[in-house]
Amino acid sequence: MGFPLSNVRILDLTLIMAGPYCTLILGDLGAEVIKIEKPGIGESSREMPPHFFEDQSAYFIAMNRNKKSMTLDLKSENGKKIFYDLAKVSDVVIDNFRPGVVKKLGIDFNMLKKINPRIICCSISGYGQTGPFKDRPAFDLVIQARGGIMSYTGEPDQMPVRMGAPMGDLTGGLFASQGILAALYQREKTGQGQQIDISLVDCQTSLLTYRAQFYLVGKEIARPVGSGHVSAHPIRAFQTKTFAIVIDANTESIFAELCEAIGKPDMSRDQKFNSRENRLKNKEELYLILGKTFLEKTGEEWLELLEKRIPIAPINTIDKALADPQTLSRNMVVEVEYNDNKKLKILGNPIKMSEIEKETFRRPPYLGEHTEEILTKLLNYSTVQIKELRNQKVI
Repeated sequence: MGFPLSNVRILDLTLIMAGPYCTLILGDLGAEVIKIEKPGIGESSREMPPHFFEDQSAYFIAMNRNKKSMTLDLKSENGKKIFYDLAKVSDVVIDNFRPGVVKKLGIDFNMLKKINPRIICCSISGYGQTGPFKDRPAFDLVIQARGGIMSYTGEPDQMPVRMGAPMGDLTGGLFASQGILAALYQREKTGQGQQIDISLVDCQTSLLTYRAQFYLVGKEIARPVGSGHVSAHPIRAFQTKTFAIVIDANTESIFAELCEAIGKPDMSRDQKFNSRENRLKNKEELYLILGKTFLEKTGEEWLELLEKRIPIAPINTIDKALADPQTLSRNMVVEVEYNDNKKLKILGNPIKMSEIEKETFRRPPYLGEHTEEILTKLLNYSTVQIKELRNQKVI
């Protein structure tokens, strides 16, 4: 068997992060992703500094493997006609414009379903297609702040900080890909497409999980706890003689294992620490003891002693994370080929499936690289027609 989405064609109108991350996931699963870009300009992330390879921005490379690029002026009548023709033979259209833009362009779901009743349209926006804030602009930082998660990210009594990864955007891509997969599955039963409305703030709100429930049940407003946990202990980062590590020993059995391993077996039976509730009440004393203990050995020594007994890890920098033997064994760093046999390492696909015999990855496309291929093979345009469209700057 091949890739699960090998018969799915996606028209990708998205920019920068959330949308391209969604189509990255779907492309990795075998979908044919046609990235629609402005003629002569392309997606703005193509020029994002500071790092480039073969004139492609590293930022763009990170989000756009396994895709094709087609340039198309959607504001022109001929460009719109081409898009309609593509929509007839496609399964999904995804955008991350502000609400109202696709309708203004004449390529919204209500229009496209007349052309193709099976079409699935997914729109990702900061606040969704409805509500009092729907027309407001928003980027990752704004979403993290309004969604609440940023308020308890960081160290206690310090200014809250954004999450290191752009989770305001990335979760939108994750939820959008799930919504599209669910819509494709439903279409197999009904034969009908549908519209998917993804709000980045909604996605952040869903990630509040138990911190939201703590407020809804106990009116507790979340505050930053650094690398620790609000309920379960010990969970935290600790400094050793050489580098920082993290541990999670919050269950009774694992905490007893930790105490045994660090030479303090009686501590797990001490009434101050013998239950989650008691460790929560006495967490300052618990962390004082553990903090001093972990400073007695090097990080290497602690890992050797504890890795097979409790959940523990070094706080890896990016270089170490990408060289981690577990990461490499899972094919999470792979190579793609560019022209002249040049190769570039990129991230792999975290979704491993038994029916996919071999993972394949193609480099991100150059601007408009597949325009003629798409027009000739999908829409049967002639060389003369394509030349005229180029002269008109439609493509």
